[in-house]
Amino acid sequence: MPVVANALADRISLISTSSTMKVAAEAERLRSEGVDVVDFGAGEPDFPTPDNVKQAAVRALNDNFTKYTAVGGTAELKKTVCEYHRRLFGTDYQPNECLITVGGKHIIFNSIQALINPGDEVVIPVPYWVTYKDVVNYAGGRCVFIDTDEDRGFTVTASMIEPHLSSRTKIIIINSPSNPSGAVVDRAEFEKIYRLAEARGIYLMTDECYCRFLYDSEPYSIASLPGSKETVLVVGSLSKTYAMTGWRVGFGLMPAPIIAAMTKLQSHSTSNPTSIAQKAAVEALRGPQESVGIMLAEYRRRRDFVVQRLRAIPGVKIAEPRGAFYAYPNMALAMERKGIRNSLELCDRLLSEAKVAVVPGEAFGTTQHIRLSYATSMKELDRGIDRIHQFVVK
Repeated sequence: MPVVANALADRISLISTSSTMKVAAEAERLRSEGVDVVDFGAGEPDFPTPDNVKQAAVRALNDNFTKYTAVGGTAELKKTVCEYHRRLFGTDYQPNECLITVGGKHIIFNSIQALINPGDEVVIPVPYWVTYKDVVNYAGGRCVFIDTDEDRGFTVTASMIEPHLSSRTKIIIINSPSNPSGAVVDRAEFEKIYRLAEARGIYLMTDECYCRFLYDSEPYSIASLPGSKETVLVVGSLSKTYAMTGWRVGFGLMPAPIIAAMTKLQSHSTSNPTSIAQKAAVEALRGPQESVGIMLAEYRRRRDFVVQRLRAIPGVKIAEPRGAFYAYPNMALAMERKGIRNSLELCDRLLSEAKVAVVPGEAFGTTQHIRLSYATSMKELDRGIDRIHQFVVK
């Protein structure tokens, strides 16, 4: 049988395998071989999905709610998402301005594909979540990266963004709280960024995946500003807030024409999100919210422990996370002491020698950092950071 020349499409070469998924797969492989691995790689809550949410899925099964739904999600869930966002933030979205997707990553992919033409520019602060870069590249867009100041907690400001804007700028992406750094953009600064974007006719994407997990401020959405709906693109997910990572439910709140375009795209890719998961999502958003506060309190306790322990390791520097559940320590001096060139090499050696799985900073646009998820037990945090400490000092 003849071999097809250049079988793969060129656009596939524009994207890379998710680094976080790669780390998770390697850690799982080692565990399957009986290796005692401490896994700080996956950004996944270690809490169970709340029981009321699981029971809603059971009811959906018993009611035979197992058929196709509308491509963009059920009318019930879209209405619930709009009500939820209004209740939290005072926004005024309607169901035709809402799309339900297969996780938060899916709404980002859909929106970038619907809006970005080849050559359009997307402004992305560094460090950034791994997927932003790849979905922009896949659409033929150009990423414009903005370095942030680690000594100021990696937060981004309007004055940092403005010099990077051009006539080709289409979208500014802000992820607050940030994955991987835990940085938070304060409300006043977020408003300045919005005014800057709005004045130039640039879309402002606000990735609110971790918006309920803030340690020293109240949850806030830039979409609550009067008149902001025309240029603000809200990206949301139930994965972290309700420990529903495997359920795969995300949503977008955006101008109706963009929602219509994304729905058209989705109709030829995934079609509707899982019917049963959508019923569970309705219960998550409408039902008791105590689980969110319980998780936040535990993440704060873990954050404080992790920061203290990392700062006790010679050659390690860390900006205190203000949200989410990640630590992003600077390992430059520790790497220099060990003769390690970059965080890719460091992560390989931590996994092979210390049996600790972390994600290299290269995945997020830096070379001297690693990302640790502290969405795991205190026992595992203690064991894993002790191993990192011993690796650095031996």
